[in-house]
This record gives sequence, C-alpha cells and structure tokens, in this order.
Amino acid sequence: MNELMEDKYYIFKNEREEGPYTLDELLQTGLDVNTMVLSPRANDWQRASDLPELFNYFEAEGYYFPTEDNLAGFGWRLLAYIADSIIISYPAGFLRPENFTDAYNRAVAGNPSMDDLSVLMQFNIISFLVVVMYHTICEFSPLQGSLGKKLFRLVVVDEDGRRLGFFRALARNAGKFISGLALMIGYLWCLWDDRKQTWHDKWSKSYVLIRNR
Repeated sequence: MNELMEDKYYIFKNEREEGPYTLDELLQTGLDVNTMVLSPRANDWQRASDLPELFNYFEAEGYYFPTEDNLAGFGWRLLAYIADSIIISYPAGFLRPENFTDAYNRAVAGNPSMDDLSVLMQFNIISFLVVVMYHTICEFSPLQGSLGKKLFRLVVVDEDGRRLGFFRALARNAGKFISGLALMIGYLWCLWDDRKQTWHDKWSKSYVLIRNR
C-alpha cells in the first residue's frame, strides 16, 4: 500500500501533466521551486517549494525555506553581529585618517573643533559604506550571509528561500541605517515579530535562517 501511495507524484511541466513518479524519480525531473506538484499527501497542486519532503533536496540546491523552526532569533543574530564587528574592525583601522585619534580624544573631552567633527563624520560615513558593501557582497555571494553569520550557520534568503539579488541585498543593508537610527528599535523588532524579522528584513522581504534545523 505504501509503495502505491509513493507512486502518485505528478508534475505539471511543459504545459502538460507528467507522472506518476516515486519520490526518488521525482527528484530526477529537474524540479524548480515553482514547479507545480500533486503530492499523494495533498488534494490539490502545490509549488514544489511548499512540500516538506522536498526541503532537503532544495537545501542541497542552495534554497533555504523560511519555516517556524528555522527562523534565527535575536540572540543568534547578535552573536553574528559581534563576530562581524571583530572581523571588520582590523581592515577598518586602515581607513582612519592620521588625525582621527586626536579628533576623537578632543570630542570625548568635550571640546572638538569643527574640523574634528568633520573628520569623525567622514570616517563614520566611510565605515558605514564599507560595512554595507561587505554585508551586501556576502549576502549576494554563495555564502548567503556575512562571515559572522557563516560562523553561526545563518543564511539570508528571500521569501522563496533563494539567495538575495545584489540590489535587494544592498537595499537590506543600507536600510540598517534607519533600523539603528530609531533608537535601535528596527533591530529589536525581531524580538516580538512573528517571523523574527527586523525592519530592514521586512522592507527587503528577506529572512535570516538557521541552517539544518
């Protein structure tokens, strides 16, 4: 009986219905996340990406679908952020102008000049742009996340489990400025959000996931 049930996968491909297939045979048909599949466990056609039994297949292809079980919480994301801060801090040191330390010390002492404020502002802007590009390139790359995220087995994906395109990754990371500007509320939003998304996740329609959970 189980074998009969397994022989009832059908797909809609090239504008026609094909099948039946066993699950193993189905995996050899070149499935895409948008391939429509009729499963023996369902009464209607579904996208291949919506079938739990195909999650491992698509993960091997570089897709990670957001589910309630694999959404990364604030703690994991904070650990990745700390790791990235350490990683970036060394190369960022080479971007500091020669008079940065003096300008910084005068600012801490409460008597900075306009030139000091200009130096600090320029360094902050350059640092922000470097951080944005670092995260953008990493998320757009096969890593699907920064080195800090890689260390803690986190990936950034879109709503279909795909790797982010360059401009979506850029929008996500540039948007972190607003998430941080609002008293960090944009970052903290994932603490109570049902999908554990920050503000910059929401407007870029992205998710941070824990792999292999």
